[in-house]
Amino acid sequence: IAKPAAQTPLIAFVVVRLLHRAGVPKSVLQLLPGPGERIAKRLLADSRLQGLLFTGSFATAQSLQRQIAGRPGPIIPLIAETGGLNAMLVDSSALPEQVVADVLRSAFDSAGQRCSALRILCLQEDIADDVETMLAGAMAEMHIDDPSLLNTDVGPLIDAGAKTRVQRQLRRLRSKARLIAEAPMQADTANGYFLAPQAWAIQDLNQVPNEVFGPILHVLRYKAEDFENLIDTINATGYALTSGLHSRIAARHEVFQKKMQAGNLYINRDMIAAVPGSQPFGGHGLSGTGPKAGGPHYLQRLVHEQTITTNTAAMGGNASLLTLDDKD
Repeated sequence: IAKPAAQTPLIAFVVVRLLHRAGVPKSVLQLLPGPGERIAKRLLADSRLQGLLFTGSFATAQSLQRQIAGRPGPIIPLIAETGGLNAMLVDSSALPEQVVADVLRSAFDSAGQRCSALRILCLQEDIADDVETMLAGAMAEMHIDDPSLLNTDVGPLIDAGAKTRVQRQLRRLRSKARLIAEAPMQADTANGYFLAPQAWAIQDLNQVPNEVFGPILHVLRYKAEDFENLIDTINATGYALTSGLHSRIAARHEVFQKKMQAGNLYINRDMIAAVPGSQPFGGHGLSGTGPKAGGPHYLQRLVHEQTITTNTAAMGGNASLLTLDDKD
């Protein structure tokens, strides 16, 4: 049963219809749009339910987990993917032009409405001024408008609730952070749920207590000698979905790979657009249960294992040996 978010029933309908046309039987895949809380309550109470795959907020995942634990009948598997405080670390050996291009894509594509989107940019203080200047210049050239237009870089948020949640974080930032850059808005974006992409300089990670699902980038400076401590601080947030590093120092790559606990690590590139099947995607901790969506372990969570062990010696004289040559 495919239950899309309440805001996206049409695209879910198109996808399910394509799968039916491709040969997936209608008895195997069915679409059930509607209000999430009411539908979830009914479905989770049904004894025929044998598994749940969820993408959304950590709070909703926790609620679903509690409902599953309290239902009668057998324990069923839950696979949840719940987003993250995805950080990119940039040291003084990085190429600033490449960093800025990857930051724009990672933080603002889809108006920041990706679970893998860059939320916290960590700049080594030796290059922070230069990178911030280049970032502000690049953001000044962004075009925020109708996403159906070819020259649009960033479209609107999905609904009024999403915009309200992002604006709540912006109010906190205005009192305690420094605005680095804000992209210009077009005149025809006054109506709807458009919100200008913004970059804010913060003093510590406590200013980003949870995921902000929109085009807001938090920029944090760090000292070169604090690189490993910064990784520990990021890990301590509990989120573990996506993280990135820009550095031309191989030893730093090794430290990043060993210490950073995110499920998806990206080095010297953007942090979004993982391809399921070839680049499995998933996290753990506050970012979900794993395994990685699109990989072989995802399917294994939904099937029952069975082991058959036979004592062939007990077959006695009736035992026979079958041999096959390589042609068989």
